[in-house]
Amino acid sequence: TDIDPIENDLIFERFLNEERISPPDIDIDFCEARRGEVIEYVTKKYGRDNVAQIITFGTMKAKAVVRDVGRVMDLSYAEVDKIAKMIPFDLKMTLERALEESPPLKEAYQKEPRVKELIDISKRLEGTTRHASTHAAGVVIAPEPLTDLVPLFKSNTGDVTTQFDMKGCERIGLLKMDFLGLRTLTLIDNCVKMVEAQLGIHVDPEKIPLDDAKTFELFTRGKTSGLFQFESDGMRRANSGL
Repeated sequence: TDIDPIENDLIFERFLNEERISPPDIDIDFCEARRGEVIEYVTKKYGRDNVAQIITFGTMKAKAVVRDVGRVMDLSYAEVDKIAKMIPFDLKMTLERALEESPPLKEAYQKEPRVKELIDISKRLEGTTRHASTHAAGVVIAPEPLTDLVPLFKSNTGDVTTQFDMKGCERIGLLKMDFLGLRTLTLIDNCVKMVEAQLGIHVDPEKIPLDDAKTFELFTRGKTSGLFQFESDGMRRANSGL
């Protein structure tokens, strides 16, 4: 975007803070449909050997590991599904916590030998790497060929990708940039094109005034469905109360 951080008095410490020991975050939002073009441009500018996307590793979470181990143990889908649904939904949930917080799971674990075996094996595998994929946004740009700095591989989509994850790349001094593909920017672009095609009016999103009264009226009424960063229930309530 063309938002001027100086003119709008944005907080510089969000970008570079003297209390921070890791490199600054460089996040740039692009139209989701054209993110590939951005990566291709950077690749041509800095050299195909010097640019790569970043790997990310998916780990075995509580529910997922139970389902995976259940399949290997040849338990029925219904039986495994029943056990998995006893595990409370929480992104940071562990099987140890689940046994403490879910009485039905604890009872099944104590009374059913097959369930105990399933949980015990799952606990040993919990947290281990399950699969590798490409980071949704991360790209590294190096001053020399990446083959001299980090192991690489081709993902199943054909993208050249580091075999070190984001933190590993930072530890060896590689510059990581986040090229974020935002669906919202694609929607805005489509809306501009539709308005021009149907009404003959060209709208420049960068020139819409930040103090537009009708826009603020929609905010106070909570009419922000589909509006990036403002569509959650919490944000709607906050805006309505302003």
